[in-house]
Amino acid sequence: MIRRISVTGPESTGKSWLAEKLSGYFGEPWVPEFSRDYLQKLDRPYEFLDILRIAEGQYAAENALAQDARKFLFCDTDFLVCHIWCRVKYGKSHPWIEMMLKRHLYAHYLLCNTDLPWEADPLREHPHLREKLLEIYIEELYERKLPFTLISGEGEARLAMALEALKQVNTEP
Repeated sequence: MIRRISVTGPESTGKSWLAEKLSGYFGEPWVPEFSRDYLQKLDRPYEFLDILRIAEGQYAAENALAQDARKFLFCDTDFLVCHIWCRVKYGKSHPWIEMMLKRHLYAHYLLCNTDLPWEADPLREHPHLREKLLEIYIEELYERKLPFTLISGEGEARLAMALEALKQVNTEP
């Protein structure tokens, strides 16, 4: 049975970097962030239903790449990201995202801390909200009783912290 690992958290916290590094370390697939490609191809400002399309696309990509996984599948984003994104941007979340957030759980959530410098990117919106968003992620993970580790540090220290967290996941039945 593969263990799906969510690499989650606010914008510009190194999620993609960490998912790719973990993939390389374990020789397992990682699911890139679907929203990046989707939003770059969109020829208009995104809307509420676009976040649903992003969640659906992320889920489809995750299921496709799960076929290649032996032990781990590293997911650069998850339904929690889409849920929080919807709530912050629109004050509500889509019912399908809510349902999937309850049904599609991960073996562990690696929550990326905001201790990395902000990197500007045309797709990023909230440099001033990173700490508040991190609080929201922590609250959601606790309230939903989801297993998570807050991942901090830069570069190899960040990777080492994630690897340490995954040792525990690796020994669970």
